[in-house]
Amino acid sequence: MLMIAVSKIAGTAAAALLLASTLVISGCGGSKTTTASAAGQGGLEVSELRYQGSVGAVTYPELAEDLGYLAPLKLKYIGNTISGPQDIQSVVTGDTDFGGAFNGAIVKLLAAKAPITPVIAYYGVDDNTWTGYYVLDGSPIKTARDLIGKKIAVNTLGAHHEFVIKEYLHRQGLTKEEIDQVTLVVVPPVTSEQTLRAQQIDVATLGGILRDKALEHGGIHPLFTDKDLFGVFSAGSYVLTKQFIQQNPKAARKFVEATAQAIEWARTTPRDEVVARYEKIINSRGRKEDTTAIKFWKSTGVAGKGGTISEAEFSTWVDWLVKEGTLKQGELNPKELYTNEFNPYANGK
Repeated sequence: MLMIAVSKIAGTAAAALLLASTLVISGCGGSKTTTASAAGQGGLEVSELRYQGSVGAVTYPELAEDLGYLAPLKLKYIGNTISGPQDIQSVVTGDTDFGGAFNGAIVKLLAAKAPITPVIAYYGVDDNTWTGYYVLDGSPIKTARDLIGKKIAVNTLGAHHEFVIKEYLHRQGLTKEEIDQVTLVVVPPVTSEQTLRAQQIDVATLGGILRDKALEHGGIHPLFTDKDLFGVFSAGSYVLTKQFIQQNPKAARKFVEATAQAIEWARTTPRDEVVARYEKIINSRGRKEDTTAIKFWKSTGVAGKGGTISEAEFSTWVDWLVKEGTLKQGELNPKELYTNEFNPYANGK
């Protein structure tokens, strides 16, 4: 999820998502997923699912495959994603079979008429997994209003952090015109602390190992956190195209069931055992990755059991986009944006 650019909030992310929507007709017309014989693949319509991975991290579908939950389906790695919005755009264009992103970014793409359906939550915020928006000790920034004319570092535009920041500014009473004066600077997360301490930005977005290391160094404190704003919630979902679901319902169900089982395995298994399994997966896939960050894994962050999606996890962002003027009131019904149809945990199993 690393890009380098400097940009105002308005316009950039929306343009990228709308561009993706223009590719819907050409990109989603035909799946490149390998067709399998029903006899050889347990009656599933396909034998493999194409996806993008993340450097030094293990996704829940990858964990599901390693645990044997996904069989007879196999995963086909085609490269690493640079961001959530890019990952789901790859699904829209037919380059991958599934991808994941922040729910607000998914709502934007759905508003652009992309034929995708969120099927399972895969990351979020809990007591152990959260992100803070940090300033230097002694910084003149004490309130949201102090951010007018200032720079905040984020990992990408149009995703989780942009929405959280703008929601914070909204709640603190800033007008749209004032919010437009707060600049988001896209900075690789690994260099955000250094960039903050060099005073090239005014606020750094820090989570996980990068947050913990920065706090050990001292001299910073959070202005606010995503957990402060929203509490415990699932923030992002994996999506499939509507066409894929229609043509491959058994494979879609298998994918969701296996991913849900993997999430619950990670939630209920002792942390050291989860970390050891992740390290084994990373080392065995031969991508020349560093496993340092995975040692600091703390929790799934997924709110719903097995990644079940709640209506609030989409209605929050629909309401937000209505407030922003991106959507019209009633244009999207949150209840119709996602499905828990394939998730066994949604049925109490």
